[in-house]
Amino acid sequence: KQTFQLRSLSFDLSEIASSDCILRLGKLSVRNRQAIDTPHYIAVSSRGCIPHISQDMARSNTSIKGIYVALEDCKWSISEFGRRALLYRTYQHLLWTQQVLEKAADQNLPIYDMPVSEDQSRLRRFIALQRDTLLVLGPRRQPPVPARTANTHTSISIQTALGFTVLESDDYVEAVQKLRPDIIIGLADYEHKKRPGVKRLETMGDRTLAWTQDMLAGIENDRDRSPDAAFFAPLLPIEAGQQSYYLDALKEELADRVSGWTLFDPTSVDVIPGYMRQLPRLALTEIRGPHDILDHIALGIDVVMPAFIGDATDAGIALTFVLPSPGRPQDGKRLPLGVDLWSEKYVADWGPIVEACECYTCKHHHRAFIRHLLNAKEMLAWVLLQVHNHYVMDAFFGGIRRSISDGTYETDRGTFHQDYEGELLPRRNAQAYRPLEDATERLAEAPLPSSGVDGEELQELGFADKIS
Repeated sequence: KQTFQLRSLSFDLSEIASSDCILRLGKLSVRNRQAIDTPHYIAVSSRGCIPHISQDMARSNTSIKGIYVALEDCKWSISEFGRRALLYRTYQHLLWTQQVLEKAADQNLPIYDMPVSEDQSRLRRFIALQRDTLLVLGPRRQPPVPARTANTHTSISIQTALGFTVLESDDYVEAVQKLRPDIIIGLADYEHKKRPGVKRLETMGDRTLAWTQDMLAGIENDRDRSPDAAFFAPLLPIEAGQQSYYLDALKEELADRVSGWTLFDPTSVDVIPGYMRQLPRLALTEIRGPHDILDHIALGIDVVMPAFIGDATDAGIALTFVLPSPGRPQDGKRLPLGVDLWSEKYVADWGPIVEACECYTCKHHHRAFIRHLLNAKEMLAWVLLQVHNHYVMDAFFGGIRRSISDGTYETDRGTFHQDYEGELLPRRNAQAYRPLEDATERLAEAPLPSSGVDGEELQELGFADKIS
């Protein structure tokens, strides 16, 4: 058992060796926040709130202990002028929209001007987050939208409400200083779903190190130069030798100022320097379902951010999986990961979503009512589903921790993979998506038009449809 502590953050870790891996049980504690038993998850927010759930609903009917907020969600506000600019489809108006974007970028964010006391977080107060909930700030959404432009030596490409733009390292430091989150995700020279070229591999570690040094210098305490907030250093999804200079600097110069790791690939745990392996590990990876969660934990991940919870809720699916698996039914079919409450078979189903479930939704409402709300497009449907789905996720992680503690994790994980279906959100009509995918592929391959292009050429390139 090991304990790591740096100012406001501490992490108590127990490692349990198994035949194939080293499993981790821990407790992540930040001063004045609820302690989080790990492995666990942090809820993914959208524009500063958990989708479909108000702050008072989250407080009274969920056990969410931490949320992740992306700076690109609040980096620039949209003026009415900007909204109208986005409605135009011709290339000339796209150029005009770019001018609007550049103008908006020069404006100060309203959240920066919010009055707070010396010990308050502007971001926490702005989104009305309860005081004991852990607040994590990162540069990009989870999962991020792949950027169309490359990172530079001083910035990364992000997507705001007005489109793609850049986030300068200095601007990110300023945001952290003013918003004051509990945990900061470091800026990394990593582009989602893009394979770096040979030349790029040579600069990724250097850029990430420079941005890490900028952040640590910006948040250090004047008294003892220690960070005022917990900083999670990014670990690039490349081989150790390709980022050796960056890792050596973290180990030799910055180790006493780093509180944890951020990983973009769970297999990157292998390149963590020896004595820094005790730090908490947070995965910013695209997790598509509970199978991915189990595989991440087997690799030594402590905290994940499963965006599929909200995706399931949006689709009208109530999660039903548990660990350990209850076993396959007598017909031998694999168990579903959730139930689609849009289905007509629930029109007169008066039972709860899951029998014996203790969540607010299952204790007070039945499947027929939720299906009625979905068909009526009533917001309450998604509220009730989101409450249930977060309860299922909390129970699932509770089962994971018990399984690790009891020494049955590998067996339980294997049985889960065998008993449950692999896909949570199958497409109802895959053929209907084909035209959209074809158009996306054509646009991705099309060259960008020049400023003097006319309507017919735009149509040929696939950027617009001629309407007259």
